[in-house]
Amino acid sequence: MEMRTRILGKCLNSEVQEYLKENDIIIVPVGVTEMHGGFPLDCETVISEAFALKMAEACDGLVLTGLPYFYAGATASGRGTVQVSIRQGIDYLGALARSLLRLGFKRQVYLSFHGPAHMTICPMIRDFYDETGVPILYMDCMMQVGKNQKLFKDFSDFHAITVGAYQVMGRLEDIPFVTGYSGQKQQSCAPFNDLFALGYQSAAIGYCFGENTDHMPTPDIPDAETRERLAQTGAELIAAIVKNMDMPHVTAQMRALEQYGLDNEKKYPWMPSAWNREH
Repeated sequence: MEMRTRILGKCLNSEVQEYLKENDIIIVPVGVTEMHGGFPLDCETVISEAFALKMAEACDGLVLTGLPYFYAGATASGRGTVQVSIRQGIDYLGALARSLLRLGFKRQVYLSFHGPAHMTICPMIRDFYDETGVPILYMDCMMQVGKNQKLFKDFSDFHAITVGAYQVMGRLEDIPFVTGYSGQKQQSCAPFNDLFALGYQSAAIGYCFGENTDHMPTPDIPDAETRERLAQTGAELIAAIVKNMDMPHVTAQMRALEQYGLDNEKKYPWMPSAWNREH
């Protein structure tokens, strides 16, 4: 259907009602507010929102924005980092997921561009299924970038995605003109990389960065021309990555998987989701 906006909070209630007559997809970008070199504290939130918007356009979904405060992780040593516990984040996302289901959004896709986000989102995803029998999905945008390495010329394209995300969200001027953050330095915690490598991303062991420069070197952006060039490159990369995600296929698979689960519940009534439906 033709939408005036795909961001839920910008819709009229009547527009949401009309949408839900035709479809049931909502994309939920889960963000973070943390130190990040020469980029604004909310940059990983904005990246997630930009991906979510393009994903929603591809599969006729809506987007629930405004989720910038979750578990940051090792950046908690930064004075601008907002740290929320993993357990608090799980509970909050679970409450949102249940509310969205009651409204009629059965196909919920959660995503993030923040490494530790899986620790918050994945437990909620699995518990939600056992409770409701509705399969909702987590997509790790960093993994999606990794699947598209042929699109990248070098690591600078990773930073271009950040600037491009601000352009996609109509916030390019929030990227300041800065220099002095581009020097590549070894992280102060590097002596412990053997421990960090024993688990998935930030989930192996607890720690915080010892220096603000540990997260992370970012490119010099001395003028508007440089910012515009990075934004254009980044926006094109986001569009290409989302195209390769094939969101129509993903959301069709989610619907098929729900039916697969319902069929299994008939065979195995002791499954948590089947049991909860009956009791």
